[in-house]
Amino acid sequence: MKFMQARGFVALLVILLAQFSGSVYAQGGGMSEYTLGSGDVIRILVYGEDDLSVESQLSDAGTLSYPFLGELQLLGLTVGELQNKITQGLLGDYLIDPKVSVTILEYRQFYINGEVEKPGGFPFQPGLTIRKAVSLAEGFTERASKKNIFVVSDNDPTSTPRRVELNSPVQPGDSITIEQSFF
Repeated sequence: MKFMQARGFVALLVILLAQFSGSVYAQGGGMSEYTLGSGDVIRILVYGEDDLSVESQLSDAGTLSYPFLGELQLLGLTVGELQNKITQGLLGDYLIDPKVSVTILEYRQFYINGEVEKPGGFPFQPGLTIRKAVSLAEGFTERASKKNIFVVSDNDPTSTPRRVELNSPVQPGDSITIEQSFF
């Protein structure tokens, strides 16, 4: 009887672990829509295959050299798309059932300029807002306009500035400009 209970417990544990690991794979660090870009530092793990596990920063061109698969173009891919790309590349010729996990270790920087005390580039953090970005830049100057704030997104091919508010989200690679107030 105890053997059956233990066996049931192990089966339940395996199911829970499988569901948990599946959700971690899908989230890839909690930002499933996040697209990779140059400057991101990622970790690729292939379970049971230490030679295929890599930690690296994406090049300026958004590429990464990966064992057996060569130079991979990662610019614009989500974590899930990258996991699928590597899984499909390793499937068959190299491995029967590769278990690939991709994690973002360090996001690319965002930039803030204009009427802040310390303009420059800062490490992105998930959940970052304009208000928090200004805090990282040591606050507004006396002449700062809290209503004339513009962002140019890294993934906008037209580089069109868009007006944002203090609670607007910031994405990696964004360039934030704080304008002067006239009064």
